[in-house]
Amino acid sequence: MQSASPEAVAAPQIAGVVERCHEVLAPECVITDPQQRRTYECDGLASYKVVPALVVLPETTAQVRAVVTACADAGVPFVARGSGTGLSGGALPHAEGVLIVTSKMRSILDIDLANERAVVQPGVINLDVSKAVASDGYYFAPDPSSQQVCSVGGNVAENSGGAHCLKYGFTSNHILAVDVVTPDGELVELHAGTPGYDLLGAFVGSEGTLGVVTSITVRLLRKPETVQTLLAGFPSTDEAGGAVSAIISAGVTPAAIEMMDALSIEAAEQAVQCGYPHGAGAVLVIELDGPATEVEHTFAEVERHCGDHGAFEIRVAADDHERAMIWKGRKSAFAAVGRISPAYIVQDGVIPRTSLPEVLSRIARLSADSGVRVANVFHAGDGNLHPLVLFDDSEDGAEQRAEQVSGAILDLCIEQGGSITGEHGVGADKVRYMGRMFTDEDLDTMQRVRCAFDPRGLCNPGKLFPTPRLCGEVPGPRRGVHPLTEAGLADQF
Repeated sequence: MQSASPEAVAAPQIAGVVERCHEVLAPECVITDPQQRRTYECDGLASYKVVPALVVLPETTAQVRAVVTACADAGVPFVARGSGTGLSGGALPHAEGVLIVTSKMRSILDIDLANERAVVQPGVINLDVSKAVASDGYYFAPDPSSQQVCSVGGNVAENSGGAHCLKYGFTSNHILAVDVVTPDGELVELHAGTPGYDLLGAFVGSEGTLGVVTSITVRLLRKPETVQTLLAGFPSTDEAGGAVSAIISAGVTPAAIEMMDALSIEAAEQAVQCGYPHGAGAVLVIELDGPATEVEHTFAEVERHCGDHGAFEIRVAADDHERAMIWKGRKSAFAAVGRISPAYIVQDGVIPRTSLPEVLSRIARLSADSGVRVANVFHAGDGNLHPLVLFDDSEDGAEQRAEQVSGAILDLCIEQGGSITGEHGVGADKVRYMGRMFTDEDLDTMQRVRCAFDPRGLCNPGKLFPTPRLCGEVPGPRRGVHPLTEAGLADQF
């Protein structure tokens, strides 16, 4: 297959882009120094590193437009980046391109409580939205584990979820409008609920491949009347998984159901001393919210199902402090694993909830057969797995074995009718798995959508698609050298 090759034409033009960026940005917001650029060589997935040719930090929509227009005029690729917390390499820079960092765009532009919405710049930290309206009894529902540092712009790009997306949905359910700078520098507004094609729906979750968002209108929710949080310890993940299925089958929709296995509990205990039930092979963190009478009724039902499936200890948070302590272990789990393993891979797959016991059992067998340890932390309510594949990167071949186990887990998710990603995105990391989940015809159709927004392939190239064709190219077998390759305008790989 063929792909436009921005790097083939970008290098001579980058100096011109630097000059135009200096016309609109403060000197300290145009970073050309190699050591400073290296600071941005990766996002939260540090196994992929690329030093960008240029880093810019715009503060306004007009500055973003000027940078993107300069890139478009010069044929230079560009990548947008928020806080850099992504776990799929979605904000991995391009070696011959411009990295547009939105960390200086952190203003909350408007709060409209009467209409339950706020307008924010893309660099605003997720949790800061909730803090800004907390005293009025409102909050912003999407709550990825990194919500203390991740940006709303990044949430839009990846359609982030979080522990409470089981009840409240993903970011796409809470975005009402966005201002977008298209790959050719035009500024457009996309709104929810307008007649015609759902372009806002296409943009949210497009992983930065369709344009750069510069303003986001988010939905605000009223805080629930009551919140109840429960921690239950089980002998193993089998019993815990059985309790999850029983709760959901009974028609109860908690705000969150999170599961951790023994290895992840061990890591969390070492990191934050969360005091989870001693000897537990698995724990569930279950949260219910809503009207007090409803929560009281369903909470009793949840306790009963946990008891029926072997929970040997159940704790109920008495206040906000105890609730925070229960969540502390869960929310620290990813980072905590670093205390029990020199290196690890964070995986993100989805399975039907009813497949939980079988899939967890097969992951355990994969781990035993390969000798590669796997810790499981996941959103049990919606089947979004986050296996943490542990390895010692100083040991020859260990990373390759971990990669094999990680890939086998994704194959297992696909086999069960699930997905290779639930909330982390495809990015650069899972490009190679897209062909396992989708047919060539599926990928061609998606590629045509991308080309409608970005026919030259300048906006976050190398992400999402394994081997994209040129825009407008007819799918089918290839023979001989592509004319654009022969002309030196495209690469074949």
